Amino acid sequence: MINKRLKVRYIAWDCIAALATWFSFNIYRYKILPLEEIYGSFFNFISSPKSLLAQLIYPTGMMLIFYLSGYYNRVVFKSRAGEFFSTIISTFIWVISILFLSLMNKYIYTQYNYNLVFTLWAISFAWVYVGRWFITSHTAKSVHQGDLSFNTIVLGCSKGARNLIDSINNLRYSVGYNIVGFVKLEGENNVENSLPTYDLAQLDSVIKEQNIKKIIVSPEGNDRAKTFNLINSLYKYDLPIMLEAKEYEILTSRINLSDIYGAPFVDVSVLSLSDAEENIKRFLDIILSIIAIVVLSPLMAYVAIRIKLTSKGSIIYKQRRVGFKRKEFTMYKFRSMIENAESETPMLSSPNDARITKFGKWLRKYRIDELPQFWNVVKGDMSLVGPRPERKYFVDKIIERAPYYSLLHRVRPGITSWGMVNYGYARNIDEMIARLRYDIIYLENMSLLIDFKILFYTVKIVFTGRGM
Repeated sequence: MINKRLKVRYIAWDCIAALATWFSFNIYRYKILPLEEIYGSFFNFISSPKSLLAQLIYPTGMMLIFYLSGYYNRVVFKSRAGEFFSTIISTFIWVISILFLSLMNKYIYTQYNYNLVFTLWAISFAWVYVGRWFITSHTAKSVHQGDLSFNTIVLGCSKGARNLIDSINNLRYSVGYNIVGFVKLEGENNVENSLPTYDLAQLDSVIKEQNIKKIIVSPEGNDRAKTFNLINSLYKYDLPIMLEAKEYEILTSRINLSDIYGAPFVDVSVLSLSDAEENIKRFLDIILSIIAIVVLSPLMAYVAIRIKLTSKGSIIYKQRRVGFKRKEFTMYKFRSMIENAESETPMLSSPNDARITKFGKWLRKYRIDELPQFWNVVKGDMSLVGPRPERKYFVDKIIERAPYYSLLHRVRPGITSWGMVNYGYARNIDEMIARLRYDIIYLENMSLLIDFKILFYTVKIVFTGRGM
């Protein structure tokens, strides 16, 4: 609730600042440009159809850039220095965009361009940053004074876990963690403490009843398999999962430490992408998927007709898959097998699978059966690029042998992936685990450039018919 309220405040202020920026800029522009000769008065100028349209469009573009910058992703523990530079960069990008649009305006003269650009940048930064600084400073003060905190549960009740929490509670300023209790993990000896201690089986009810907002994981010992399994079980809560830095080093060779007000934790539930890259990736997912649906609609219509004419059953095959933060979703595909091809026990397919229809082989060869998943991307279940989602039956089997598979649930699953490009479809658990190596490499090196590279190779595979 606190996150939502703060996000609303930031967005509301930025909307006001965007509108005020453009109105203030219009006052300045009216004074230095020969607009009075054209419109006669300032009121006529700002009430003209072109000015009214600009007063709506330009602030909208400004808010889009703020969204793409990732500023609203995490609103509580903001760095004021980071916020300062983020505001400078995002307003500069917006102003440069305005410059290119303004060059088409016959009332913008060349000798005024640099003056106008600098003034617009100064006005926009001043309006935006003042409000952001006030909200962030007030929030930080509330956190430091202990007025604003988040109910936190600690998984682990060993002496080390309790010493860690004691060190946080003894910091000069509050860091926003209101520890409500400890959860005893398997093999741990209970250490007496004034806070309640719960069994792991009680975690679901504790999170609901105590309104838990953060989870700190501090297991005893360095058992990687147990730690991965524990983290995997926590993704379903959609809460920040905080690990002590030394534990995170055990899980992955890369450390992206975010030192929040002196708290030595890393949130392993977030992406390795920056907030800006994460939002741009999602924005491009939606835009490119909508374009793909429109452009490929004739092909999809043809495929739908052929499936209906060549075999009995539905056109679209629906299957439950495990996705982001281990939440299940319905994935769509063009049906490429005979109806009721699978019994109660899930089965993986192979190139010579007798269940695949004649037309289905062609669909799979060029991966055309995957086209309906563009709708999954628009809905938010999937991304264009990301580890391929699997059914819960296979996920559980993979995790038994490769607990680090749980890391894949930190991102949205994809229509294509680095594993699919380099390895292809998996026909058994062993091949799934072998393909997993490529997906882990992708997670450790995620970037928009890597995504475009994977999309390029996927298109190449499709056109060469190497989909099977």
